[in-house]
Amino acid sequence: MASTASHVSFLPPILTFCAAAVVAVPVFRLIGLSAVLGYLAAGVAIGPSGLSLVEDPQTIATVAELGVVLLLFIIGLELKLSHLWEMKRDIFGLGLAQLTVTAILLGSAAMAIGFSPPASFVTGVAVALSATAIALQMLGERNDLPTPYGQRSFAILLFQDLSVVPLLAILPLLASGAAEQDSLLDRVLAVGEALLGIAAVVLIGRYGLNPFFRILARSGAREVMTASALLVVLGAALLMQEVGLSMAMGAFLAGLLLAESNFRHQLEADIEPFRGMLLGLFFMSVGMSIDLALVREQWVLLAIAAPVVLVGKTLIIAVLSRLFGASWRDGLRSGTILCTAGEFAFVLIPVAAGLGLMSQAEAQPLTALAAITMLLGPLLSTFVEKLLSNNRASEDEPDLHGLHSPEGELESRVLVIGFGRFGQIVNQVLLAQGIQATVIDRDVERIRDAGRFGLQVYYGDGTRLDVLRAAGAEKAEMICICIDDQEAMVKIIEIIHENFQNARSFVRAFDRIHAIELMNRDVDYQIREVFESAIVFGRAALEELGTDPETAAAAASDVRKRDIARLVLQKEVGAMGGAELVVGSKITPEPLTAPASRARALSPETRDILGEGVI
Repeated sequence: MASTASHVSFLPPILTFCAAAVVAVPVFRLIGLSAVLGYLAAGVAIGPSGLSLVEDPQTIATVAELGVVLLLFIIGLELKLSHLWEMKRDIFGLGLAQLTVTAILLGSAAMAIGFSPPASFVTGVAVALSATAIALQMLGERNDLPTPYGQRSFAILLFQDLSVVPLLAILPLLASGAAEQDSLLDRVLAVGEALLGIAAVVLIGRYGLNPFFRILARSGAREVMTASALLVVLGAALLMQEVGLSMAMGAFLAGLLLAESNFRHQLEADIEPFRGMLLGLFFMSVGMSIDLALVREQWVLLAIAAPVVLVGKTLIIAVLSRLFGASWRDGLRSGTILCTAGEFAFVLIPVAAGLGLMSQAEAQPLTALAAITMLLGPLLSTFVEKLLSNNRASEDEPDLHGLHSPEGELESRVLVIGFGRFGQIVNQVLLAQGIQATVIDRDVERIRDAGRFGLQVYYGDGTRLDVLRAAGAEKAEMICICIDDQEAMVKIIEIIHENFQNARSFVRAFDRIHAIELMNRDVDYQIREVFESAIVFGRAALEELGTDPETAAAAASDVRKRDIARLVLQKEVGAMGGAELVVGSKITPEPLTAPASRARALSPETRDILGEGVI
């Protein structure tokens, strides 16, 4: 019995987390609040300060940090190095200014209430950092990441993540006796290890990952691709952690190096379910870290400090964003998105306390303050966003969504599924008019060949909803299905009708039976893959036999019209009861023009087939 109990002991906490999320998140979304707030509230409810349904929140927090790691990997996938270089002014200008100014002002406020100078420094930098997971989740919910204010907010977050490494290196130097503990040689070696780790990730990502994924794709095993995606993300994160850097930074770097890979859409689709689940777990772990007993004891200090931090950071970021060229509206939106303390506060504060830079009496309220701002910040952001949206109704502000999109193909008007002999010609026609389609295929050789066409073709399974979404199907005006697998076509059509109703469906039909089936499924356009080529072939044959071009063209057009009319009639007959025309049997080919004489059998075998018997 003991053995049985040990096997099922992991189920209660899993069920607790699932139940809390299932109840809290829909409720908060129903009343117009962010899902992040729902996760945080659920964490408070099931944590030690609530119902105490989870006994060891710290263990959960360790696992939940992987959610932030996967989030940064996906953000890296959606960027390109060239785009990152274009953002250098916002990253190293606005990001540096935000962190410096905010840390100085908050550190000064901490010193004014009696914190020691080292503790004030830690307070300033820890609270100046923002919650990457919360900010990016809210930007994603609003579809605002590609907008100018979304890009500036992301630039600030990226600089903050970069700054965590030097901040962690500075803390031991501030501690008493740090000079004796770590020699100059030790510090130089630590920097060298970090640089080697970055170089290893860059080299492997640049030269090793695409061949690696190409080999795995040839195996055709979907679960292997999922395992390989997790291997890349977690491997890069672990390597960065081993050399003293941030796990999130390692994952971001791996994603960035794969941003232009042909496999990026499939990788994003494979990682997304894990990211969403673990990120929700991370938010709940933050909620569980809030000590309500401590809040009750220090409620006056926290009641003053939390609004000061939220409003102060909002105003600082709004002013600095304005100085860097943003409008006041966009600056205020960035400010409310980034006004919370960040995940790294829960890393910096314990390290500082362990080094003796601050006492437990200083560290505990500061940790509670960071968690409270993460709980209240989304409320403030949602409130300000609603105010700005109401005021915006009277303005003719252009829609900027997508103008600064980190990945241009997400704005493609056309998504083409399949890059075989049919799909290649479709793309050639589109390219002739300057329309760059996003193409999905799961044949590695076709993807490689596409490089000669100047096209970007991505590896992925077009029958998967998550792959279609990652490829930009929600924004596409038209989805062209150019594959030759009829069952897969049906599945894709059903997905399009259910999830992407704004997109027109253009489908390659295999034959007449398939064309009628597609018409019954209400596709916007279908064409039999051999019909037009056969019409053109016949027209050319007539001309070669001496028929004048106009007469040959008229004959071809007449056949085309008659065939379409019969196709429509057969579809209607099938719909009214003639199911034998469409399902379970094949349609008997019939001439569109009455034959002048009976068919003649030229061999005994043929006479048997035609049923003429032996004369």
